[in-house]
Amino acid sequence: MILKETVLSRIVLARFNPGDDILLSLRAAVEESGIRSGLILNGIGSVSRFRVHVVKTTKLPPGDVFFEEEGPFDILAITGFILDGRVHAHITLSNTERAIGGHLEEGCRILTFGVATLAEAQGVDLADWDRVGAL
Repeated sequence: MILKETVLSRIVLARFNPGDDILLSLRAAVEESGIRSGLILNGIGSVSRFRVHVVKTTKLPPGDVFFEEEGPFDILAITGFILDGRVHAHITLSNTERAIGGHLEEGCRILTFGVATLAEAQGVDLADWDRVGAL
């Protein structure tokens, strides 16, 4: 395990409109705000379609399984990190029958609206925190 301390110096709120791609919008918000290291604290809203991936096996590297679906889903949560300016986000969704989630991919389209809260982390380098064996 590796521990690092940081101070959250700035909170950035991003609102997404009908038809916006969530991942592309998060990337644009990160670039526009100039955040290099940070956290995606939360996100809510709804989507008309989603595309995510989850890990495929318990062996390293595990590989990925991608899946997508069209239809109305509420966004229960968007969480993640901003690692050297890269967005690494996960999403949890639900409809009347199930909850589902995974690693956020391009293709998640906003239905009504979406909101995400980003926090900038000061004085910490998180660049390789999502790379297996990098640290």
